[in-house]
Amino acid sequence: MKRIAILGSTGSIGVSTLDVVARHPERFEVIALSARSNVEKLIEQCVQFRPRYALLLDQSAAPQARVKLRAARVATELLSSPDDLLRIAALAEVDMVMAAIVGAAGLPAVLSAARAGKTILLANKEALVMSGPLLMRTVEEGGAMLLPIDSEHNAVFQALPADFSRGLQQVGVRKIILTASGGPFRTTPIEQLHNVTPDQACAHPNWVMGRKISVDSATMMNKGLEVIEARWLFAAQPAQIEVVVHPQSIVHSMVEYLDGSVLAQMGNPDMRTPIACALAYPERIAAGVAPLDLAAVGRLDFEALDQRRFPCMRLAYQALEQGGTAATILNAANEIAVEAFLDRRIAFTAIAEIVERVLNCTPAHAMNTLDEVDAADNLARANATQALRAVA
Repeated sequence: MKRIAILGSTGSIGVSTLDVVARHPERFEVIALSARSNVEKLIEQCVQFRPRYALLLDQSAAPQARVKLRAARVATELLSSPDDLLRIAALAEVDMVMAAIVGAAGLPAVLSAARAGKTILLANKEALVMSGPLLMRTVEEGGAMLLPIDSEHNAVFQALPADFSRGLQQVGVRKIILTASGGPFRTTPIEQLHNVTPDQACAHPNWVMGRKISVDSATMMNKGLEVIEARWLFAAQPAQIEVVVHPQSIVHSMVEYLDGSVLAQMGNPDMRTPIACALAYPERIAAGVAPLDLAAVGRLDFEALDQRRFPCMRLAYQALEQGGTAATILNAANEIAVEAFLDRRIAFTAIAEIVERVLNCTPAHAMNTLDEVDAADNLARANATQALRAVA
């Protein structure tokens, strides 16, 4: 029996995680759930899974949630302090932490889980993007285990030798190949991208995701962040990470070996597959995912990534080359720019423009503490807010 805390339980990853957990009640016990403001969904989850703790970060909604829990005769203790998020990530009775809080807000809880030596199912890519060296050092010092949930990194994890931590070259790996669907604008004429709407950007052809990550997929910043994430997860150099566009999203990523072999992990585009892989690791369990019918798929296409269409990819590699807090700056600027786009304050193409301005004008420094990460994040957000005025 594995005991799990799910941070971000009402989001798409959290819901998919609970779907897998519900299929295996003999294997998993839910100890804690957390949500930002979705009271109805959180209460529904508490009624079904009866966790010991539930955290609602929207403190104004907490009284309403407590009333609903009492009415449902659920004994779950409702918490509402940001400090409680760190506490449930490190609970002694928790074995595994699903880190599915989107954006920079999820980083402190991931670090808390790492210090406590938990098995961390990492769906919050920003945690590694913002604080790669700090998080990996904390994982090592705390004796924690980091299992990737992003479909691409989980695919790489499955295709690598078990002892890849010795170094990619030492285990015969030439490079990691991350696949990208190309999003909703893969074939849209570049001159038309300026006028696309938030709804169009969020209409991903293959995946059902939240609005922020959907926009990141449309700009390909999502893939740029995944390149940075892969650098830390697999101790890879930037030159060892390649991105190729694969519209069908069937091949989730590949690993090329020195002997010319290429191992690919394939499956239907359903996040329950990587979630189940990590939940049961090193075993395999049913995830409720439909079997892959290659005859029905018919063909698998691959094409080079066009950096003119997707300038955010170039910016991600630039941040990796700069090192230090540059990736923190990149991520913060992107979050501000995407929020402005979703609010219809800037054009779609202005997202990359703002990120580039901020990355070029904000100095990157060495990263040793969370305070240094926070300082770089705050400065980048301030610079991005200022940059909005220049492009709006």
